[in-house]
Amino acid sequence: MVLVHGLGGRAEDWRNLAPQLANAGNRVYMPDLPGYGRSEWPAGFSYSVRDEAAVVVSFMDALGLKQVNLGGWSMGGWIVQIVANEHPERVKRLILFDSAGLFETPKWDTRLFTPQSPADLDQLEALLMPHPHRIPRFIARDILRASRQHAWVIHRAMDSMLTGREATDSFLPKLKMPVLIEWGAEDRITPLSHGEKMHRLIPQSELQVIPGCGHLAPVDCSRQMEPELVQFFRQ
Repeated sequence: MVLVHGLGGRAEDWRNLAPQLANAGNRVYMPDLPGYGRSEWPAGFSYSVRDEAAVVVSFMDALGLKQVNLGGWSMGGWIVQIVANEHPERVKRLILFDSAGLFETPKWDTRLFTPQSPADLDQLEALLMPHPHRIPRFIARDILRASRQHAWVIHRAMDSMLTGREATDSFLPKLKMPVLIEWGAEDRITPLSHGEKMHRLIPQSELQVIPGCGHLAPVDCSRQMEPELVQFFRQ
């Protein structure tokens, strides 16, 4: 299984979910996309979802992975939808976690993904989870310092996504592989209505809604996801 993180994310974001997927019989790969985690930040790269999708396919090629179970979270969900559409023979099953990709304008301030102040960070945390914890100010300072270093990558990726050119609405009905859609009921970044629309667009998809969870459902609510995931892989 290959898992693709979201905007501003990294491989470790899968730390709670990966063991469950491994227990379901998967060997789990969690790459850091270019510009994130431990990967390089090439100045000439577009950081668009399409080019990141090409990186995922190249990653699979480099490891000799002919066909995989493919999962993506948020922006990573958008990326894996593109992979599944353009290389359907490479994807055995597809899992979308609180995924972006639809032609929808965000209802929240996208500038919060590169917070400039503790107040911005508090607002971002409130978007990401229903009951955010207060971030100590000394930790907030470190987060903000890292955010300033990575802001140009986030801006480039976000600008590309906001054009809507790579929206997935048109090709989702054409996907043929089994698809599981996992969604936090309280998600404010990609609201549940997005997951419900994807479910309608993909006839063979299954939708699991996790009560009380927000956009960080794969971290905060992995235990609630486990039974549905195990059943999905047993089919």
